[in-house]
Amino acid sequence: MRLALPLNKYAAALAALLLAAALAYSYFTGPRSVPAVVFTTVTGQLVSTQDLRGKVVLVNFWATDCIPCIEEMPRIAQVYREFQARGFDTIAVAISYDPPNRVVSYAERNKLPFKVALDVQGEIARRFGDVSFTPTSFLIDRRGAIVRRYVGAPDFIELRSLIEQALTRPS
Repeated sequence: MRLALPLNKYAAALAALLLAAALAYSYFTGPRSVPAVVFTTVTGQLVSTQDLRGKVVLVNFWATDCIPCIEEMPRIAQVYREFQARGFDTIAVAISYDPPNRVVSYAERNKLPFKVALDVQGEIARRFGDVSFTPTSFLIDRRGAIVRRYVGAPDFIELRSLIEQALTRPS
């Protein structure tokens, strides 16, 4: 039997299939409800996931050297401003390898309107299902259930729609 495609095309197709399977596995095996963690913000404020109950929350894992993270940050700020008065909150969690002074500098320079947290030990990323790709975001409803996990930049039209839906549901 002859192969219709050269072997390297099969290898590329197999690699793409394996990557899609890995991302799907990561999506479906991640936490279904927000893990119990305490965020330490760059201002020293401690915020637990329990403190966030009753709000719709976007938890965004990012890094100052991550180009897609930096590109999406103004849009995340815009979404935050759009919904915050209705019970929406955002916490941007800097990944463990990001130097705290660089995170603080970025947050101040760009006047980020939401909480920016440090994950110096990587414990928060582990508790959220071993987050290793940035950006990765979790939309959490008022009850603490994870509504959607985004690996890569979110589809902001979908994100706004999901936030709107989550805000209209009772807590």
